[in-house]
Amino acid sequence: MQRNDLVKFYLPDVPGVYLFKRGRKVLYVGKATSLRDRVSSYFDDDLIATRGPRIVDMVTKADRIAYEPTPTVLEALVREAALIRQYRPPANSEGKDDKTFLYAAITREAIPRVLVLRGKDIDFKTKHARDEQKLKALYGPFPSGAQLRAGLRLIQRIFPFFDTARPVTAHGKHHRAQMEFNRQIKQYPRLPAHAGAFDAKSYRRTMRKVELFLAGRGKYLRNMLEKEMRAAAKEERFEDAARTRRELFALDHIQDVSLVKDEHRERPEHLAGIRIEAYDTAHLSGTNAIGVLTVVEDGVPVKRDYRAFRIRGATKNDDIASLKEILLRRLAHPEWSLPKAIVVDGGRPHKKAAEHTLREAGFSIPVAAVVKDDRHRPREIIGARSAGISETDAVFANSEAHRFSLARHRAARSRGMRLKRV
Repeated sequence: MQRNDLVKFYLPDVPGVYLFKRGRKVLYVGKATSLRDRVSSYFDDDLIATRGPRIVDMVTKADRIAYEPTPTVLEALVREAALIRQYRPPANSEGKDDKTFLYAAITREAIPRVLVLRGKDIDFKTKHARDEQKLKALYGPFPSGAQLRAGLRLIQRIFPFFDTARPVTAHGKHHRAQMEFNRQIKQYPRLPAHAGAFDAKSYRRTMRKVELFLAGRGKYLRNMLEKEMRAAAKEERFEDAARTRRELFALDHIQDVSLVKDEHRERPEHLAGIRIEAYDTAHLSGTNAIGVLTVVEDGVPVKRDYRAFRIRGATKNDDIASLKEILLRRLAHPEWSLPKAIVVDGGRPHKKAAEHTLREAGFSIPVAAVVKDDRHRPREIIGARSAGISETDAVFANSEAHRFSLARHRAARSRGMRLKRV
């Protein structure tokens, strides 16, 4: 397969999983923050240096690409593992076996836990761990242990579960101490206020949701939650309905930037060393606007270089005027390192305004823009390639700016506008 063959597959700029195939045979499965950007990276000139001869051979043999979009990178992670388990693609597993990979396991216990186990510690025939722990379900293999652990932490925020090394018993001193500990750290926040009591039925329902998610059945899980929410509202169990609504919202809005960052670090070496500045603004009910500047260098946030600005001249809710102001104030600091590219939050008008401001100030820095949908998820990335950065670079930088903007927004609301003046 050659780069010019990509146009046949209409790869979208959304998260998902992709499959390199030869006929019906699946050669390789991967996940992506941006399907279009990630798959195109397999046709870079220095692929053999960055990914190795095994991947080059796979791309050469492939004659088609299939893909499945997912709502989030987190769902792409679990879907990738499910497809690797289903197809056992040679380019994913060549030179490896089940003992090398990591798996997510659910224990067969009265109070199940979710554990991360290496294949060498699992008896796949009997579904037992090396310590004789019985296992109810196994999910994987997961190519990246770091991403598996990051993904489980994100899932745990939506559907709280136990992941302790020791079993959680239903009675006794250890149980009470464990319940109290988990309630204090909000690991399982819906525990009752008094230690020693445990709603096993509720926890089993939660674990069923965890199982569906880890199996890559996000669509089925959403349908199930919507039915639960409607039934609870009809029966006037409004607290249950509200909780389920929060779970549905979290599935679509979970901040999986940590997974974006991990993928970002796998990018080809020729993209290393890039310094990107990203800008975002926030308003407190249309007043007291603030703007932020964040920096990402070589895929890693440089937090010492973050800055927050109190908007002085722009009228309320005028994002473009606010953007121009913070750019001019940033450019008034020649002691700050200049970026290779700038990423702004917004559409073409925001991009053009930033470019005009830079030109007027005598700077030639390319600008990319990240357009959001009505759920504030990236819908379109404008100008990333012409700015010399990948769309993954742009999305990650924008996500970091938005996160920092929200953090300063909350701080301003609770403590007043105590921002670093620049």
